[in-house]
Amino acid sequence: MASWRVAFIVLLWEFHCSVCRDVSVPAGPLYRVAGFPLSLPCTVSAYEGSRTQDFEWSLYREDAKGQQMHVVSTRDTEFPYAPFQPRVRSGEVRVERDSGDKARLIIQRLRPEDQGRYECYTPSTDTRYLGNYSSSVVVKVIPDTLLITHSRILSGQPMIEGAELQLTCMASVQSEQHTHVAVTFGMRSSKGTESAGHNLREIIALDRELLVTPGHGGSYERRYKEGEIALEKIKGDGGRDLYVLKISALTPDDSGAYFCEAVQWVRDPQGTWERIAQRTMEMGNLTVQPLADTLTVRSTPEGAVSLQTGAPLTLTCKVSGVGLWNRSALLVQWMRRGRTGGTEVEVARMGTDGVVSWGDDVSRAGGGSMEKEADGSFSLRLFSVHPVDSGLYRCAVSVYAGRLTPGPSSPATITQRSDWVTVNLKTEDVRVSATIDLLQRSLLKRGSTVILICNVSVLTTGPFQVEVKWFQKREDPERNNIPLSEDSRGRALATLTYAGLAQIHSNSSELSVDRVSVSSYRLRIFSAHDEDQGHYRCQVEVWSQDPHGVWYNTGGRAESETVHLYLYARVADLLLIPLVIGASSALFIGVLIISAVTCCFMRRLAKQRSQTRK
Repeated sequence: MASWRVAFIVLLWEFHCSVCRDVSVPAGPLYRVAGFPLSLPCTVSAYEGSRTQDFEWSLYREDAKGQQMHVVSTRDTEFPYAPFQPRVRSGEVRVERDSGDKARLIIQRLRPEDQGRYECYTPSTDTRYLGNYSSSVVVKVIPDTLLITHSRILSGQPMIEGAELQLTCMASVQSEQHTHVAVTFGMRSSKGTESAGHNLREIIALDRELLVTPGHGGSYERRYKEGEIALEKIKGDGGRDLYVLKISALTPDDSGAYFCEAVQWVRDPQGTWERIAQRTMEMGNLTVQPLADTLTVRSTPEGAVSLQTGAPLTLTCKVSGVGLWNRSALLVQWMRRGRTGGTEVEVARMGTDGVVSWGDDVSRAGGGSMEKEADGSFSLRLFSVHPVDSGLYRCAVSVYAGRLTPGPSSPATITQRSDWVTVNLKTEDVRVSATIDLLQRSLLKRGSTVILICNVSVLTTGPFQVEVKWFQKREDPERNNIPLSEDSRGRALATLTYAGLAQIHSNSSELSVDRVSVSSYRLRIFSAHDEDQGHYRCQVEVWSQDPHGVWYNTGGRAESETVHLYLYARVADLLLIPLVIGASSALFIGVLIISAVTCCFMRRLAKQRSQTRK
């Protein structure tokens, strides 16, 4: 019976306690660092009365033999004992509410004598005095041993975009307690609004669990993934930990004031991490100059260059303001266009890998060179210039700041071009004319061999050759055989090059081209047919030989007037026409007679059959 009564009393007590007041604080002991804040939360639940509860904090110091010291109260300004009164009045010791039934004790700067057992008490607002009205936790105040220093600080000298930055700070803790140190590198940008805190950027951090995490502001996450930003932890002298920030390619957005922050963390008994100490070290200001402000590209010689045909040409591209030459890759191009404008074409380029390629004239690779003479100096050499080489030249330089091996699709940081250099060639005067003749014009019939002669006259000095090209424009019945015009030569039929090589461009007829005399060139069309009728002309270009024996196009050119080719019908064709007409007529009359006779015969036969039946 007694055991039954005991069980009933326990059950009744548990029922009462399920609806009685409960005050809770974190499990202890809690380790905090002297000189840094302490924040102790206290929560009351299952209470009656007002939703806004009062809180009173007391301290039981270890060296006070269990004596209670009032610290601070939410309802009584006279509650603090004398040692705490000045600190409460200054706000260093205070109570902050999270809600009506949640509050926390704040001690802004812990002192060693603040160590002890802290009790949170909530005055009763209940109709019955049941439950837990206070709770306590032990706080241990440990010495401040967090040390942070630097081995290199920014000098304040500007750095060029694409340069490399390394900053090192040392952080250590000498503590008997198991704590972790986290290190963060950050920057206060010169851009943005300081009052709003928008200019504070976290670049990269090594957190309390030794994980490297990039900052979320700006482009730090992308740059970290691309390996442009890194943070390393290494052992320094005396076993101290060194933390090294590396930025492989600075950008103008990296300008600002840099700092290193070290935070000491401890894991409380309930499993949460708490920040117990923190120090920040300023590392100086950094100014990153954009390449657009420092890069200069110029070509030498400047202005204009006048050369004789066959003379060598040397142009040099001078580049400065890039910074360290072993930090950035360069793409250098030589470009050319005509003196009166036109399309700009690439003559040669040296890629970021140092490989030279030729652009508008592949054959120039055997008569020229492009070289890197020194850091920032790139030369273009044409061993023997020809009239086609005259025009305006300039170099274009693309800089890949901080990247020595950019990918094929990687955009350049900046591209800058030099001023134009005019290259003039003193060429000899070349006079050339051309006429075209059609042999046996009146006797040409379908199936005949057509012969066209292009007569050329050239006045110049020195050796020369001519290149002859023939054009045809077929007759247009709807436009009354409009002849060739300057901008519409028709289709190219054949070419006899200056080297004597025949090139046939048309496959519709059998053609041949040859040179029949010093100034006469022949085009033959074998078995000519109707499609070969039309207007013909020849075009002549004069080639000369430079002192090195290289043939080049002088630019001397002439075109003949047009000659009209008409093919007459053959005699056999003329005789065939009446024969075909006569045969067709006879066949038509024969068919007509046979049809009439057959029709009459069949009608008479039908009539006889009908009479027989009757």
